[in-house]
Amino acid sequence: MVEHRETYSTAQPQTKRGTERCLAFLDAATTLFLQKGYDAVSLDDIVQYAGGSKASLYKFFGSKEGLFTAICDYRRDIFLQELYKNFNCQSNDIRKFLTVILTNFYNHITEEENINFLRLMLERAKHDTQLAAYLYEQGPEHIVKDLARKLHWATKNGQLVCDHPLNSAKMFLGCLWHYEWQALMGLPITKNLKEIEDYIQYTVDFFLKAHQYQ
Repeated sequence: MVEHRETYSTAQPQTKRGTERCLAFLDAATTLFLQKGYDAVSLDDIVQYAGGSKASLYKFFGSKEGLFTAICDYRRDIFLQELYKNFNCQSNDIRKFLTVILTNFYNHITEEENINFLRLMLERAKHDTQLAAYLYEQGPEHIVKDLARKLHWATKNGQLVCDHPLNSAKMFLGCLWHYEWQALMGLPITKNLKEIEDYIQYTVDFFLKAHQYQ
């Protein structure tokens, strides 16, 4: 789990109780937004669900929009932790790294709550171009750049020949786009683990061969 959750608020809580209240607002707002939609939920609804006061909510997040952005930041950081789960960051095994990335990415986008929140983010982004730019920069762009750095490192260490790490990172992560679209449109996604494992392994093998894996 993400530590120091109080950093997602505008004003850092000074007590343990304040930290717990801040987290309660995040959790309550997430639940209500997913159940009813962003526009149908008021700050009064969130306070009634979470407890506390509207003054505290304003203090921590400034506004309903600020609260939603804080939720996005919080869920993004959880996702980044999940993305590297089951991989030792000190390891130099690029094949293992790529396999873990795709496996965890697939698991994330096929979780119902995650895909529902992604739909909510896309809906909000339509109405706020500044929010859209922020979410893209802190989400997809951040992940692509992080993978590109890993590919650049592997190239410097003679494991790969990757002249354009950023383009390669985009191409690699794009191999799951059809699963993500299926999930976004509410279509059934295969739960056959052998089929998924074979597809991921094929993708990794093909990618490494194209980059002259040593």
